[in-house]
Amino acid sequence: MSDRRLTARIMDVKPLHAGFLRVNHYRVEVERHAGGTRELDWEVMERGNAVGVLGYDPIRDEVVLVNEFRPGAMAAGDYPFTDNVVAGGIVDGESSVEAARREMKEEAGLDLLDARTIHPGAYVSSGGTSEKIVIVLGIVDSSNAGGIHGNPEEREDIRVAVLPAAEFIECVRRGDITDLKTLVAGYWLADHRESLRKSR
Repeated sequence: MSDRRLTARIMDVKPLHAGFLRVNHYRVEVERHAGGTRELDWEVMERGNAVGVLGYDPIRDEVVLVNEFRPGAMAAGDYPFTDNVVAGGIVDGESSVEAARREMKEEAGLDLLDARTIHPGAYVSSGGTSEKIVIVLGIVDSSNAGGIHGNPEEREDIRVAVLPAAEFIECVRRGDITDLKTLVAGYWLADHRESLRKSR
């Protein structure tokens, strides 16, 4: 990695679209690696930051996932109903752990206990969006998991899925999971599963 920190500055921002997602046009001046600067035009999708929630039951050794329609997968030509970790936006004034507890209750109907951040936040795709996703781990009672949930104001229709942890990790390693936050959570669990079970 280079020791030299390059500079970039925003020259102008113009809104292009404001809906569930906001898209802004940026005019920026960016320093070149070889010296000098260049001006660039770039569209950036902005929707705030989010949290992905790894709900794990160490007693039953199970992971709670949620299945819902994903328009991005459909637009890419893939099957649009995918099993992912619980997730949602972090609202103003809310911590990532608070958001994780709220989303677990809304999307899976479960209480999230002993919640803690296991990744402070990674960009979904830093070339096209400002959104970062924090990954939070929490303990759940998967014996109570199931059914259809979601926030009716957000028109959510979410089915809860419970997987044995070993099967979830195998799905991650095999490439069956295509959602990036769920992959990060799965690989983290693969490394920490035994210590979580011993601590309960």
